[in-house]
Amino acid sequence: MHALRKIVHVDMDAFYASVEQRDKPHLKGKPVIVGGDPRSRGVVAACSYEARRFGIHSAMACATAYRLCPRAIFIRPRFEVYKAVSQQIREVFLRYTELVEPLSLDEAFLDVTVNKPGITSATQIAQQIRGQIVHITRGQGRVGL
Repeated sequence: MHALRKIVHVDMDAFYASVEQRDKPHLKGKPVIVGGDPRSRGVVAACSYEARRFGIHSAMACATAYRLCPRAIFIRPRFEVYKAVSQQIREVFLRYTELVEPLSLDEAFLDVTVNKPGITSATQIAQQIRGQIVHITRGQGRVGL
C-alpha cells in the first residue's frame, strides 16, 4: 500500500489586479482591469473583485469589459513586478518543500507529504503558507489570496 500524498494547491485569485491595488492605494475599492486598451483587441489578464461584480472576467475582450463597466480603470500589465512578487511567494513555498510545481506566476502545486517543518497536516501547512504570504506582502499592501 502506498502512503497518501499531501498536495497543496495555491492559486492567488485576482493576483495582477491585487498587486496593482497594493502598489497604488488610490485603486483600492475600484474596478481595476489589467489588460489591453479597451479600444484595441486586447483581453483582460486579471480584474479586481470590484470589476467582477459587473460580470468581467479573465480572457474577456477589453472592449466588452469597458461596455460592462465604463468607469473601470484599465492598467497595462507590469509582468516584471508580478514576477518579483511571485518569486517572494515561491520563497515561502520553499520553506516547506522543494517539491513545488508552478503553473503560472500566481498558481502552484506543493507536495507537502514530507515537508521541512515536519507538520503532518496539509491544511495546517496551507494556513501557515497563506499567513506568511499575507505577512510578506502586507508591507506594501495586501495581495489577494
